[in-house]
Amino acid sequence: MSRSIGRGVFGFVVLGIALAGGPAKAEVKVGDKAPDFTMKGSDGKTYKLSDFKGKKAVIVAWFPKAFTGGCTAECKSLKANGEKLKPLNVAYFTASVDTPEQNAKFAESLGLDYPILSDPDKTVAKEYGVLRPDGGVTNRWTFYIDKDGIVKEIDKTIKTGQAGEDMAKKIKDLKLEGE
Repeated sequence: MSRSIGRGVFGFVVLGIALAGGPAKAEVKVGDKAPDFTMKGSDGKTYKLSDFKGKKAVIVAWFPKAFTGGCTAECKSLKANGEKLKPLNVAYFTASVDTPEQNAKFAESLGLDYPILSDPDKTVAKEYGVLRPDGGVTNRWTFYIDKDGIVKEIDKTIKTGQAGEDMAKKIKDLKLEGE
């Protein structure tokens, strides 16, 4: 009798893991190798983290949802601080689990001069540990990845209205500027 109960419990655990999309990934931490990604940008190009390896640092600022107040403020701040960010010679992006079409419309509506990356199947968001428990949107976290692919900082306290200025300062503080 106890054997069949044990099998039943095991079955429920396996079923629970399968329904949840598999075992949870460990959250990426500072010092970890950043998970590689391939995501389509709002500019129609496809971006891979591995394409930047050995060349320049990459900053990925995850936001919850296009066309919402905080995300609009964050994206506008990055655009407004482009004169501080561009000379630092890093690749910087915002990213969400919205579709490429939605992010392209969002980028166009704001006149952005940098790409928004799309992860509609949420694979990359899961790899980075940014997908919220309800699975609908991501946390507003920014990952600072050096040119060797190592996570140097994860900012989890984004002030949306000054995100661009804060990002430029953090890039300098972490000495991630390229040549």
